[in-house]
Amino acid sequence: MQNNHKPRILIIYTGGTIGMIENPETHSLQPFDFTHLIDNVPKVKKLDYEIENIQFNPPIDSSDMSPRHWVEIARHIDENYDKFDGFVVLHGTDTMSYTASALSFMLENLHKPVIITGSQLPIGEVRTDGEENLITALQIAAATDINGEPMVREVAILFEDYLWRGNRSTKMSADNFNAFKSNNYPSLAKIGLGIHFNEEALWRVQAKRPLNVQYGMDQAVMIIDLNPGITESILRHQLATPGVKGIVLKTYGAGNAPTETWFTEAIKDAINCGIVILNVTQCVNGGVHDRRYMSGNQLALTGVISGHDITSEAAITKMMYLFGLGLSTSEVRRYLKCSLCGEVTI
Repeated sequence: MQNNHKPRILIIYTGGTIGMIENPETHSLQPFDFTHLIDNVPKVKKLDYEIENIQFNPPIDSSDMSPRHWVEIARHIDENYDKFDGFVVLHGTDTMSYTASALSFMLENLHKPVIITGSQLPIGEVRTDGEENLITALQIAAATDINGEPMVREVAILFEDYLWRGNRSTKMSADNFNAFKSNNYPSLAKIGLGIHFNEEALWRVQAKRPLNVQYGMDQAVMIIDLNPGITESILRHQLATPGVKGIVLKTYGAGNAPTETWFTEAIKDAINCGIVILNVTQCVNGGVHDRRYMSGNQLALTGVISGHDITSEAAITKMMYLFGLGLSTSEVRRYLKCSLCGEVTI
């Protein structure tokens, strides 16, 4: 049965290009007050939604996004969860995939849409992708199925023509309007003359439970990106970073790394010291198949965990989340081998 009430949507404006407007005197871009959103995007009135907004003060460049900002976004959603049907987060593009991935883990039992969007051009420009992205994000946040339940019940990124699962997405272009892509998972919706949902791809859980927000995100993690010519001293220095608990190791191809003894021994020593290492491919398509080649198999034998087809953004935020729960090393290793909210294909 369809809901007849007006959809209630909360916009959380964190910053980014979408919220910029040109100062008529200096001609430089500056954030505008989102309480004047309707004045800047008059088409929003035609949606006939009840829309409220919360702004970061001051708005931040997405390059400055950090776990404390993820906590702030999550807290706004937590405190307003029962008051609204859906949430739209306006965010800069550079770290959008990290934020989407982090929120997907932090917002346990999420049953409402959290749609993250932004733009490549400011919303106040004559030619802008911001206006279209905002309106479409609001429509998706308000969409319901034939039973009146939210169509989207997860954290997703809306950009131009597609809706992507947040923890499967990566920014692929600094110039194109279709800036994001999910290389190992299909789109959740295709945007054309209408919004066409791929219902088979949408996240669904068996039982509806109360939202449970986990605010602890442990930052004692890091990414090591392999390159030809990496030396033993450099690798060991990285592995011995003080306080580090987990490492996302970005390897070649299907999860391959140097086969020289010193490399394997350095990795093994780090694991023996209690560091959790997750193997993630540098490729944008495909994933780790650690038994396919000898080099990948050697890593697996040392205790390195296969990340399968997880993105590096989801891998690092998943580690932060698991360590933030206060789990033991063995428990973190166990959960890294599982899909928690559709972030990886096992």
